[in-house]
Amino acid sequence: MTRFVLGSASPARLQVLRSAGLDPVVRVSDVDEDAVAAALPPNTAHAGVVTALARAKAEAVAGAMLVEARAPGTADEALAAVTDGVVVGCDSMLLVDGVLQGKPHTPELARARWADMAGGSADLLTGHSVLRLREGRITAEASECSSTTVHFAEPDPRELDAYIASGEPLAVAGAFTLDGMGGWFVDRIDGDPSSVIGIGLPLVRRLLGDVGVGVAQLWVGAQLGAEST
Repeated sequence: MTRFVLGSASPARLQVLRSAGLDPVVRVSDVDEDAVAAALPPNTAHAGVVTALARAKAEAVAGAMLVEARAPGTADEALAAVTDGVVVGCDSMLLVDGVLQGKPHTPELARARWADMAGGSADLLTGHSVLRLREGRITAEASECSSTTVHFAEPDPRELDAYIASGEPLAVAGAFTLDGMGGWFVDRIDGDPSSVIGIGLPLVRRLLGDVGVGVAQLWVGAQLGAEST
């Protein structure tokens, strides 16, 4: 059984994967995103930045699990994953007027971001990195960025005040969600909705194929069905 490890604390990414038939193991990296971005060449493309961050997260999680699996009394979860597993790391940022925007963290910055976004559009970039683990080592890697254009509505001042007060936009890339309260203020998207939520299913399927894993072999129902025959 190939284990799917999600290298992210995002409940939205986890829900997307669970709704798509997976039961991921969740491991969170301790990657310093600012340090990774600062170490990239100054002319790194926007897609390259989010992809590098996704790769750094996947590598950190895979590395930690490999160390854990070699330790005495290791958890079965880590051992199973490094014996036959995939680790997926993701990073999302909103590209507004040529500037990448991550999580605002403060109400003031969230409000400033919405002043720029309201009534306009921006590109949500999500980097994805997939590492294949086999017999205690990384055997393959595939990474790519997805891009989806988001067209924003114009919330009235009271709506925006209430949204910011909810705290939701402070901890998400671009200060909005598609699958939460922020969805009220998204007129439409051009592209993959799951990518806007944080993990693009069509792209992850292709990346899994690149490292030799078919998505159907990860589905919980398919595994249970195979075991019962």
